[in-house]
Amino acid sequence: MTAEQALADLTEISSQVQAAVLFDAKGKVAASTLADAAPFVGAVQDLLAAAGEARQGSLAQLEAATAEGSVFVVRDGESYIAATTPPEPTVALVFYDLKTALRAAGPVKAKAAPRRRAAKKETEDDAA
Repeated sequence: MTAEQALADLTEISSQVQAAVLFDAKGKVAASTLADAAPFVGAVQDLLAAAGEARQGSLAQLEAATAEGSVFVVRDGESYIAATTPPEPTVALVFYDLKTALRAAGPVKAKAAPRRRAAKKETEDDAA
């Protein structure tokens, strides 16, 4: 299953997930429900770094809750999935859904940059 398919399945089955992003340890996005995932991934990486320092180690999962909603992060090796939810989500269910989507996506690989098509050279026959 592709990363895009995993996120599509996640948002279809989990009514609590508002937005989700699959990314690698370097922050390169493999799939996202957001138009511009980079700021969200950067904030998630900062959150993970701060939480890791407080716990003195790397985290497998994390929930950060505010009055406006929650951010969930699940890690599996070098692959991550992060999602936002409305306030007071069913925490265990969201973690289960995120873990399922992350496993379904397999190892997260960042999207390849679009390839540019080489410009067609005009030949003498084309010019005539």
